[in-house]
Amino acid sequence: MTADNAAPATPVTAPSAESGGLHRHPLLLLAGAGVLLLALVGGVGLWLYDRQFEATDDAFIDTHIVRLAPQVAGRINRVLIADNQQVAAGQVLVLINPADSQARMAEALAESAQAAAALSTAQAQIGVSRASANQAQADATAAAAQAGLTGQDLARYRALARLNPAAVAQVQLDQALASARQAAAQLAALRQAVAVRAQQITAARTQVVASRAMLRGASARLHAAGLDLGYTRILAPIAGHIAQNSAALGNYVQPGTQIMAIVPLNLWVTANFKETQLTRMRPRQTATVRIDACPGVPLAGHVDSIQRGAGQAFAILPAENATGNYVKVVQRVPVKITLDHPPQGCLLGPGMSVTPTVRVR
Repeated sequence: MTADNAAPATPVTAPSAESGGLHRHPLLLLAGAGVLLLALVGGVGLWLYDRQFEATDDAFIDTHIVRLAPQVAGRINRVLIADNQQVAAGQVLVLINPADSQARMAEALAESAQAAAALSTAQAQIGVSRASANQAQADATAAAAQAGLTGQDLARYRALARLNPAAVAQVQLDQALASARQAAAQLAALRQAVAVRAQQITAARTQVVASRAMLRGASARLHAAGLDLGYTRILAPIAGHIAQNSAALGNYVQPGTQIMAIVPLNLWVTANFKETQLTRMRPRQTATVRIDACPGVPLAGHVDSIQRGAGQAFAILPAENATGNYVKVVQRVPVKITLDHPPQGCLLGPGMSVTPTVRVR
């Protein structure tokens, strides 16, 4: 067989794109595009929604815990509360044996009465000294008149003796001279007595001032004794719940030693947000708080205030960034969030975990 008689070969062609692919399934293509579009729109919507809020799980219930300690030493006579009990402001919690304080109170009362009596005596002495001074002044006035009279008599006798020595006997002249000298001496003595009486008045007044000071001191000690007696009754300064109660009947307590604490009824949330989350956060912005102890019950609140400074700045040993190698760490800043309507059926206390979300846009 020759080459001219050979059968022509069948040409081999590559499969075209039109033989299969997505173009034969337009619905699938449209569905994929729709899903992609929905995912894009949903992602953008979620981003636009989430950017309105700032949340953190570094948050907890907080309050100013009141720690109670006795102000006087003594043995506990009665404990009038139980652990975790709710108390009202002014309620008596613990009674300390008042025997020592009552003894000091009685001593202070006696001292105060003694000081008051001393003051009355000193004031009466002023009146006595004034009367004595008035009498001495009257005597001195009379003596001055007598001295003037005897002096005039002596002058007349001397003048007459110079005119006529025989008219006046020497005895009369000597008697007149003696009388004048006696009157002058008596006047000097009475004037000295007047000065003494004046000094006695000054001394009596000084004694009154000293007695008043003693009375004030005794009154102060009496007041202090009354305070100590009142301190034997430990009262609740605020309303709240008892916590960490270590008071027991018969225990001897010392001043300043904590025996219990009171958790106030006023609670709030302290949320430690990152400093990068505070750009748009401001007081009075609304917040939603989810409490771990009360799941499924979100609570409404608002931002009360933002602390000026990160928490690490107030640590006992603050960071010294000027020494050693420095690594930047995003700091957290405490934010106080107040609950608008605290839950009634959920037991809340300091330290309980919460998750607050603040609307910042």
